[in-house]
Amino acid sequence: MWWTVIVFLLVLWAILSIVGFVFEGLFWLALVGAVLFVGTLIIGIIRHRGRRPSV
Repeated sequence: MWWTVIVFLLVLWAILSIVGFVFEGLFWLALVGAVLFVGTLIIGIIRHRGRRPSV
């Protein structure tokens, strides 16, 4: 369930970034989308590592 949310958000942020880069007037949208994409990716990685069972 958690990975479904992460993947959905990553796709959404990627689309926002692409739209922002395509339309020059919406460059701010590309920056916001890129920052949110990276932030969501980092949070997903951190949460995944936290659930890993110890050896």
